[in-house]
Amino acid sequence: MEAPAAPHDPADTELTVTSPDQMRELGRRLAKLLRAGDLVMLTGELGAGKTTLSRGLGEGLGVRGAVTSPTFVIARVHPSLGDGPPLVHVDAYRLGGGLDEMEDLDLDVSLPESVIVVEWGEGKVEELTDDRLEVLIHRAVGDTTDEVRHVTLTGLGERWAAVDLSVLAA
Repeated sequence: MEAPAAPHDPADTELTVTSPDQMRELGRRLAKLLRAGDLVMLTGELGAGKTTLSRGLGEGLGVRGAVTSPTFVIARVHPSLGDGPPLVHVDAYRLGGGLDEMEDLDLDVSLPESVIVVEWGEGKVEELTDDRLEVLIHRAVGDTTDEVRHVTLTGLGERWAAVDLSVLAA
């Protein structure tokens, strides 16, 4: 007799993405679920697709400017071309540690009226808000040209409790 399966957290959704185009499309679809005040934290190895997903988010939110990796500027603001929220795209890779350096970016000031997407934010931005969407992108590492990515989306806090992320798998 099999043990009963652990209860599935409805806030967790797992997807498989097989190309950069699909990752961008996932970003466009995810953008439809986002609103001002949302924090999205992207985690994954170099080359996993964090910036590609962010580019799709920017397209889905209808913001100005091409969303590119903000590695050297740390943060880039993309104003909305319509009535939606601006996208603040942050790359925390070069930031040493903790919230101190993140506080210099004043993300807490931008958060209420923006969608903030942080690449490499694990261990650095969690204190900004209890409500956040964590996106973990896993890819095969090593000498591979494999485009397959396994994406796990986890909604944390009251904001995400009622959001059905499984619609992204459709």
